[in-house]
Amino acid sequence: MSADKVADLPTPALIVDAEALDYNIGVMAAALPGDRLRPHVKAHKCTSLARRQAAAGHHRFTCATIRECEGMVAAGLGQDLMLANEVLDAARLGALVAGGARITLAVDSAETIDAAVRGGVREVIIDVNVGLPRCGCPPDAAGQLAELARGRGLAVRGVMGYEGHVMITEDPAERASQCSTAMELLVAAAGDVGGELISAGGTGTYDCNTWATEIQAGSYALMDALYNRQGHPFRQAAFVLADVVSSAADWSVANAGLKAFGMDHGNPELPGFDVWFCSDEHTSFSPPVSVGDRVRLVPAHIDPTVAYHERMYLYSGEDVIDIWPVDLRWW
Repeated sequence: MSADKVADLPTPALIVDAEALDYNIGVMAAALPGDRLRPHVKAHKCTSLARRQAAAGHHRFTCATIRECEGMVAAGLGQDLMLANEVLDAARLGALVAGGARITLAVDSAETIDAAVRGGVREVIIDVNVGLPRCGCPPDAAGQLAELARGRGLAVRGVMGYEGHVMITEDPAERASQCSTAMELLVAAAGDVGGELISAGGTGTYDCNTWATEIQAGSYALMDALYNRQGHPFRQAAFVLADVVSSAADWSVANAGLKAFGMDHGNPELPGFDVWFCSDEHTSFSPPVSVGDRVRLVPAHIDPTVAYHERMYLYSGEDVIDIWPVDLRWW
């Protein structure tokens, strides 16, 4: 599928401002150069975008799924991948390792350590619960798990802890305070575990998490409405382009809805307008505009939004300059 102009694109379409994207990558590379940043590909699920990050000096990447690891290796970006999630069947990861890729797998239990051994993974990182009630072992159990992993023949690279409960805090001072509390737990666990890595953080805490040796930020490249409200120095690069297909006296309806946006952080935003609600294929907003107008909606949460789309269209001005497959979808 090709189009020369943004105006020619079928809607809804995920479009990316190429200049804003490059600006964001440059700002983050200056703040966290080289191995200080391990970009998280779950935010964009696109190896073409990952290559831009690699060109900026970042050669280690974080993945959320086995499929992301497979796609990154196939794209020649498998020098140092971390799967920052637990799995119970690591055979596909072991196949990547056997082929020469470097894969580090997060573990938080004897069962996930067993899965790493059975699957042929050679390196792990101990996932520590630092306050988000999701994955991760208790901080005081991390050292024991590291001993178990080493006893099973695995190399333990260090600890990982995701302060995801801190990311959505809008007040910078409160966000920094909560981050400090979380990282105290992780640093203590790191002392028990050993290894060279303390891996943590994200776009929300990239500028205040000074404890981690590497930051796993991802959303900064494309950005979304939630992170925009936090005042970070990144530009909104990704939008969902939609056509206005209906108008009434008080509102209009665009042809992008629940199936085009990640909705867990609320409605998309449309600068200058009030977004009322989203339904399956529609977004209603006011004040009304003309049928046939095009709008550029800002996703509230970029990661799941990208996963709804098969491709992203890079544009400069009104020209479509490239089409990138969202090739890391699925699991």
